[in-house]
Amino acid sequence: MAAKCSLVISTYNWPQALKLCLDSVLRQSVLPAEVIIADDGSGEDTKKLIHLYQSASPVRIVHVWHADKGFRKSVILNKAIQQTSSDYIIQVDGDVILNRHFIADHLIAREHGAFVRGTRAMLSQQKTAGLLANGDGAAGLSALSAGVQHRFNGLRLALLSGLVVRKKMSSNSVRGSNLAYWKADFVNINGYNNALQGWGHEDEELAARLINLGIIKKIVKLRAVQFHLYHDEGHRQTADNHRAEIERIKEHKIIACENGYLQAADYE
Repeated sequence: MAAKCSLVISTYNWPQALKLCLDSVLRQSVLPAEVIIADDGSGEDTKKLIHLYQSASPVRIVHVWHADKGFRKSVILNKAIQQTSSDYIIQVDGDVILNRHFIADHLIAREHGAFVRGTRAMLSQQKTAGLLANGDGAAGLSALSAGVQHRFNGLRLALLSGLVVRKKMSSNSVRGSNLAYWKADFVNINGYNNALQGWGHEDEELAARLINLGIIKKIVKLRAVQFHLYHDEGHRQTADNHRAEIERIKEHKIIACENGYLQAADYE
């Protein structure tokens, strides 16, 4: 069964991780209507992998790619979301493994006037290496699995999840790795800010403008579970500048960025 939502997966030059992610997508109890892969300039190995999954997938998989000109995640996400056909977007990174009810849980959590921020359990370096080496074996991941860190975030207790839902008018701790929103809200704020190039906080900046629009952050736990593969942290030279932009957005109550969703097609 496929649901009327679009799953957007961001990736960059890690096809082994993307394979595990896509495998977990195809195991979903409720499939998304489509999968849009936002590829920030990966090489041929990623293209070949995606082509294999396009041939075998029961739902549409679209590969949205642009040339590698540095970290331009905001731009490629805007381009990918331009290709979506659903009114609800679920967004993850290509280095996570989804619990088999991840999509179903997000659909239960969706609510007009809100965007959803989920959490993630972390996998140790050793556990990650084992999963990547085997190319499978991730189907049985749970909070109790060896090598799982932040175990509470790996718990799925659907009957209790409603008791721990929180709502805040705050953009703090929002990550695109586990995020969902109505496409109309995304378009109303002109999507991601293309000017935020380089690592860091593009999701919090997006969330700050959603908050300014009056869209509340809905924090979901014990549902929409995912497991994040270990990797070294990227370069963070741009993080301070991006944080400063978030503070400007908050101070001036800015809703729509000037260079975003509508301008993404101008970037090669």
